[in-house]
Amino acid sequence: MRKKIVAGNWKMNLTLEEAITLSKELIQAEMAASPKHVQLILCPPFPFLSGVLSTIDGSKGFALGAQNCATEASGAFTGEVAAKMLKSVGASYVILGHSERRAMYHESDEVIVKKLNQVLSNGLQPIFCCGETLAERESNKHFEIIKNQLSNALFQLNQTEFEKVIIAYEPVWAIGTGVTASAAQAQEMHQFIRSVLAEKFGTAAAENCSLLYGGSCNAANAKELFSNADVDGGLIGGASLKAKDFLTIANSFS
Repeated sequence: MRKKIVAGNWKMNLTLEEAITLSKELIQAEMAASPKHVQLILCPPFPFLSGVLSTIDGSKGFALGAQNCATEASGAFTGEVAAKMLKSVGASYVILGHSERRAMYHESDEVIVKKLNQVLSNGLQPIFCCGETLAERESNKHFEIIKNQLSNALFQLNQTEFEKVIIAYEPVWAIGTGVTASAAQAQEMHQFIRSVLAEKFGTAAAENCSLLYGGSCNAANAKELFSNADVDGGLIGGASLKAKDFLTIANSFS
């Protein structure tokens, strides 16, 4: 049975003090009303990883994730953070291929593949993001775009490697805009993604892969989105910065 997951992508927000305060609020709320069947993942900025881990360490409900990693294992790459460094400070997950990285920092499929391989070779789990722009959806190319992103990055993996991958569908037109894909649109794309994965890796592997929705999911719409058969949780942006909202989302599964 595939895992239900709610991951908080804090992006470039908060100070260390604020990050620790939010972590403590989440732990306290989780102890009072813990969604036992849901894996909660916190993905703070790099400088806060150790501090957040020290706060959540010991809580079975929470795990630590990073928002990105380098393409290389080590070396003269000023400002980069290697996957093995993330592993060494207690991270278990890494977000890769987020639309903001693709659009703002021009990360190609080739770059994402290098990062993906670094993450897997260091025993971390990737949260691989895919999604189409508004123009691509309006021109009816959204299925083609998603299939290409999946095949270009994931089809080079072997079966064992693929089984460690979590996929987040994030329609670019819904990220940070307040616009959310309808529950029907989310289910349609998640079902399509699962069918693409099944063609390559088999039905059983595709059925066991957790597919998250990542486009302006919040406390108000999570229950409807999560009620879909192929939506296994969310990659949460702004709403993950409020403890009450994040835990409400985590408790939104039927």
